[in-house]
Amino acid sequence: MAFDLVIEIPNEPGALEKVATAISDAGVNISAATCTGPAETAELHILVPHAEAVRHALAISNQAITSEREVVVVQAQDRPGELADLARKVTGAGINLDLLYVATGSRVVFGSDDLEGLRAALGQSG
Repeated sequence: MAFDLVIEIPNEPGALEKVATAISDAGVNISAATCTGPAETAELHILVPHAEAVRHALAISNQAITSEREVVVVQAQDRPGELADLARKVTGAGINLDLLYVATGSRVVFGSDDLEGLRAALGQSG
């Protein structure tokens, strides 16, 4: 399983380091990360295999996960058209995506409120 965790962080120097250090100290590998937010706070998404350990590590360092959910991670080829091919499968199944980012090792992270349908469309087992 893979989990997308969202952590609201101050948009200031050192904020990412604080979160990354807490997670690293807990022995959890971050497989992907993306951060957006031009205002005073930013929304950091991270992909991890174990939400519980991260939740605990962040609580110790006075930080919190603002949302978490299971996502579908697909191994992809690094070639033109790969994302279009994956999106076509999702579209063909009538699945609406609400999250997408790329992880290490040419993997693509997908989120949807229909996780089972998304898994089926992308040929993943639950």
